[in-house]
Amino acid sequence: MIDHLAILYHPGMASELPIFELPIVLLPGERAALHIFEEPYKRMVDHAIEAGEPFGIVFNDSEGARPVGCTAHVDQVLERFDDGRLNIAVSGQVPFKVLDRFEAPEYPAGHVEMIEEVDIPLDAEAAEQTRESFASLAERATGERPGDAELASDGAYDIAAKIELPEETKQALLELRDEDERMRMLARALEAASDALERAGEMAARAASNGKVRTGADSD
Repeated sequence: MIDHLAILYHPGMASELPIFELPIVLLPGERAALHIFEEPYKRMVDHAIEAGEPFGIVFNDSEGARPVGCTAHVDQVLERFDDGRLNIAVSGQVPFKVLDRFEAPEYPAGHVEMIEEVDIPLDAEAAEQTRESFASLAERATGERPGDAELASDGAYDIAAKIELPEETKQALLELRDEDERMRMLARALEAASDALERAGEMAARAASNGKVRTGADSD
């Protein structure tokens, strides 16, 4: 589908794209499940399925819609209801910048510009640090450590798709064009998540010991 998308939407060229504003950020390569229930978006998704074309997801919260989103491809219709509602699985593809918005007759849309990646040498040290931070966090959270080979080719988007991050952090990653900067930002986010997990473990230990931290020095 990426090759087909490249034909439809060229980097640097303005294109018309259906746009779905949601309180989530979709990253390239990330999979997400969506429940579609409003009429305009049911029509949008039906069109995407029938035409084999993507639609755009733009993060929208109390601060409004963001200027950068990500195209989404419908991978699977998980469930379709009699009233037209759908549960679908989508995957993120290409970041885009919204140039302007308009209400098309069938569903919301906009003129967008696909964003090209900055082609620069990668900082191997930054990438390795990020992969190590993720492996350590995964081991702490699940008891299983991902193998080095499993993470060797993972970029920032790949790693970010494997962990729950604040939507604001994901949006910042989406808007960065430099992979090294994304890796460094992600490393900081993973370190913060690791610290939060450690604090949660300490609080659970205190709760289990009536508020006292057990040191192992208690006498019989």
